[in-house]
Amino acid sequence: MSRQTSLLKAAWLIAFVTIISKFIGFLRDICIANYYGAGVVSDAYFYAYQIPSLAIILMGGVGGPFHSATVSVFAKLIDPNEKYPSEKAVNLFNTFLTVAFVVFLILSLLVFIFSNQIMELIIHSNNAELVNLAGKHLRIMTPVILIGGVIGIYYGLLITYRSFLLPNISPVLMSLSIIIIIALNKGDKFGISLAIATTLGAILQFLAQLPAVKKLGYKIKPNLNIKNNKELRNLIELVFPAALSSTIGQIYVYVDMFFASQLPAGAWTAIGYANRVFQFPVGILVTAFLVPLFPIFSQLVGEKKYEEIKYYFHKGVGLLNFAAIPIMFAIIMLASDAIQLIFQRGEFDSNDTYLVSKALIFLSFAIIPYVFRDSITRVFYSFNDSRTPFIVATSSIILKFILNYLFIKKLGIAAITLSTSIVTLFNGLLLGIILLKKINLDYRIYIKNLIKMFIAALIAFGLNYLIYIWWNIDKNVWIMLAVKTLIIFVLSMVFYVAIAAAFKIEYVGELIERIKEYIRRKIVK
Repeated sequence: MSRQTSLLKAAWLIAFVTIISKFIGFLRDICIANYYGAGVVSDAYFYAYQIPSLAIILMGGVGGPFHSATVSVFAKLIDPNEKYPSEKAVNLFNTFLTVAFVVFLILSLLVFIFSNQIMELIIHSNNAELVNLAGKHLRIMTPVILIGGVIGIYYGLLITYRSFLLPNISPVLMSLSIIIIIALNKGDKFGISLAIATTLGAILQFLAQLPAVKKLGYKIKPNLNIKNNKELRNLIELVFPAALSSTIGQIYVYVDMFFASQLPAGAWTAIGYANRVFQFPVGILVTAFLVPLFPIFSQLVGEKKYEEIKYYFHKGVGLLNFAAIPIMFAIIMLASDAIQLIFQRGEFDSNDTYLVSKALIFLSFAIIPYVFRDSITRVFYSFNDSRTPFIVATSSIILKFILNYLFIKKLGIAAITLSTSIVTLFNGLLLGIILLKKINLDYRIYIKNLIKMFIAALIAFGLNYLIYIWWNIDKNVWIMLAVKTLIIFVLSMVFYVAIAAAFKIEYVGELIERIKEYIRRKIVK
C-alpha cells in the first residue's frame, strides 16, 4: 500500500512538471513555426538535430539507456533512506561518468569533423543548399552529443533517490533558451540561432543537475577503475545493448528521413511537429507512470516478488491505457483544428496544417502499442536484460523500410507515421511474447480491460462526432475554433468516463473514490 501511495504521488508530481515542460516545449515549437514555417531552413535544423537528439533525448533522457542502466544497478546497490552513499557507490558513479565522458567526447569530435558527410548520407536529396545548411547546424550542435550521456547518468541517480522533479523539469531550459534566442534574432534567415540555442540549452541542463547530485554525496572525481569492476560491467552490459537499441530506433528515423526527403519541402518538419503534438499527452502519461514504476520493478526483481511485479504492471499500464484510448480518438477527430490553433500563424500556413494533421492522425494509432512496448521494456531492464529489446528493435528495421516503400506513393506523408504505428505494434507484441519466459504477466487481464475501454471510447467518439459535424463554425475565427475544440475534447472525456463507469471498468471506480476522499478531507479541514 505504501508503495502504491508513493507511486501515485510520484505520478502526479511527474505529470505536473511534465505538463509544464511539454507546454513550454509547445511554445518553443510555435516560435520555430512562426519564424521558419515548414521549409528548407526548418528541415535543415530538424535533419541536423537528429544526431544530437539521439544523445540528449534518446541516450541520455529520462527513459534512455544511461538513465535506465543507472536506475537498474543503483536501485539494488544503495539505500535511498541512508543519508550518504557508500564509497563503493560513489566510485562506481565516477567511473561510469568518466567512461561515458570519454566515449561521447570521441563521438562528438568525429561528428564535428564529418558533419557534411553525415548529412549527405541522411538527406536523400540533390539539394546542396539543404545539405550544407544542415551540416553547419550539426557542427554547432556537436557539444550536445558530449553532454547527452552524462545527463542520463545524473537523471538515473536522482530518480533512484526518488528525486523526480529536476530530471523532468530541466528540459524546459532548452525550450526557453530556443524561445529567447530566436526571438532576439528575428532576422536570422538560416536558423543558426536555433542551433546555438539548442547547444546552450543542453549546457544549462547539464549545469542544473550538478548541485542536486553533489547534495546526495556524489563528489565528481575522474576515475577509470575499470579492471575487475563487476558493477561497472553490469552497467555496461545494460547500457551497450540499450544504447544500440536507441541507435536502432534512430535508424528508423533515418529510414523515415530517407523517404521524407523524396516528398515536397517541409515534409520532414511536418512529421517532426506531428510527433511533438503526439508526445505531449502520451509523453506526459508514460513519463508520469513509468519513471516511478521502474525503480519499483527493479527492487521487486531483486527481492524476487514476481506477483507484485504483475500487480504493478497491470495497475500502471491499465491506468495508462484508460487515459490514452480516449486521447487517441480525440486526436483523430480534432487533429486539424488543434494544429490550426497551435501553429497556423506567421510562416506556417494552411498547407502546413494539412500536412501535420495528416501525419498526426496516422501516428495516433501508435498510442496503445507505444504504452505497452515501453512498459514491457522497463520490465526487461529490471531483469538486467537490455539485449532482448535491442534484438527485437533490430529485427523490425527491414519491416519499417518495406512499409515506407509500400505506402509512400499512395499515402504521401502519412505513410511514414502509419508505418511507425505498425512497427511499434509489432515490437510490443514480440516483446510481450518473449517476456513470458521470464514472468507470466497474465495478459488476459490486460486484453479484457483494453477491449472494454476501447468499446467505451468508440461509443463516446460516435456521440462526439455527431456533435462535431452538427456544430458548424467559421474556422477562421480563432476564438470560435478554440471554444469548439475545447468543448468537444471535454465532452469526449465526460462521455468516455460515464460509459466506462457503466461498463464497470475498475479504474473509474478508483478515480471516483479518490475524488470523494479528497472532497471529504477538504470538508473536514
